[in-house]
Amino acid sequence: MQEISFRNDILPLKDKLFRLALRITFNRAEAEDVVQETLIRVWNKRDEWPQFGSIEAYCLTVARNLAIDRSERKDARAVELTPDMEDASDASSPYERLVSKERMALIHRLMNELPEKQRLIMQLRDVEGKSYKEIAVVLNLTEEQVKVNLFRARQKVKQRFIDIEGYGL
Repeated sequence: MQEISFRNDILPLKDKLFRLALRITFNRAEAEDVVQETLIRVWNKRDEWPQFGSIEAYCLTVARNLAIDRSERKDARAVELTPDMEDASDASSPYERLVSKERMALIHRLMNELPEKQRLIMQLRDVEGKSYKEIAVVLNLTEEQVKVNLFRARQKVKQRFIDIEGYGL
């Protein structure tokens, strides 16, 4: 089995951990604290690293649990997530860039309105690019449950987007 290095294998995960924590806590400072606490906990378990099937899945699970704990303690504030990590749009005119930016903000808002499980699954699959198996491990679900929840989440976001774009609802 390959030796796991904190610097090469775990530290590069900090951005993924932050995005996951931010999606749960809706607070940048809380998300940063979650990432820091996650890295500390993972470091303290360094003797057990070779036993983990996936160090990334373990890190995501720890971050998810810490973020949920913090959210529950703070009564889960519902603050709008502002996506400052969006790539520049391919749109050329200022109007097209504005429309694209507003659509992305709407999609983020619609994702934030989803139930927690669906929101996390959609974040891990569509934003982080995780496989169904990895998501199932992180969230302690079966792959079928992940697929069903992802389908339902996408359908809800799609339908609400169509309603708002088409009818202004």
